[in-house]
Amino acid sequence: MRVCGVELKSNEANISLLSLKSGLFQIPDCRARKLALSDNSAEGLRQFQATFAKLLQDYKVEKVIIRQRPLKGKFAGGAIGFKLEAAIELIDGVDVVVFSSTDMKESLKHNPVSVDFAETGLKQFQEAAFTTAYAWLMRHG
Repeated sequence: MRVCGVELKSNEANISLLSLKSGLFQIPDCRARKLALSDNSAEGLRQFQATFAKLLQDYKVEKVIIRQRPLKGKFAGGAIGFKLEAAIELIDGVDVVVFSSTDMKESLKHNPVSVDFAETGLKQFQEAAFTTAYAWLMRHG
């Protein structure tokens, strides 16, 4: 199964592709590490959604796992982040899961990441997206 882990930060979606095949994880190469919303208008959202949908289609992603953000408090997600989340969730034919931090912590407690993140070849800003995808796959993959 190939999934796309997503962490939404302000107007960007940091992404990490991850697949699990025969008990082995693979991090496929991907042309994008993050997708940004350049324009907060309806047209900008449509453009973001189309770009994201094309990426998922090109890389044959079966499921998108979005890291859940708090609705209030110090680390609450902003309005634009929630717009991005909705744009991703409304892509036709894409199975999207919003993965709670509680479930993620539980999964990582039982299945810690066995490789140092620096060895994955991913950029530091992709770590949360990678961890989200990994934790979900360990729990449901």
